[in-house]
Amino acid sequence: MGSASFVVRGGAGSPRVPLEIAASRRERRRGLLGRDGIEGALLLSPARAVHTVGMRFAVDVAYLDRGMRVRAVRRMRPGRVGLPRPWVRHVLEAEAGALAGWGVRPGVTVVVARGE
Repeated sequence: MGSASFVVRGGAGSPRVPLEIAASRRERRRGLLGRDGIEGALLLSPARAVHTVGMRFAVDVAYLDRGMRVRAVRRMRPGRVGLPRPWVRHVLEAEAGALAGWGVRPGVTVVVARGE
């Protein structure tokens, strides 16, 4: 997995958040399975949907369009399957409650800085 960070453009004073990038099919399939948590967030790219079957903790999921604009944010408990969304190109996952704390909400844009 690649490492990076992200900030929120359009939010109020977003911190720089550590980010893991799952770009390969294998990395995207594994996602956060088998973990007890994550420091920062995980970007699945490309992705249109996620599931939490087999996960140990609830996650917040932000659905991003082609321009990295947040279109929707949902909380998913373990054991759930999300439906594919045709306008989604990327999915951002973090521990439940984290996205709101970073200012990730519909309408803002996520700006990724790779290799940091």
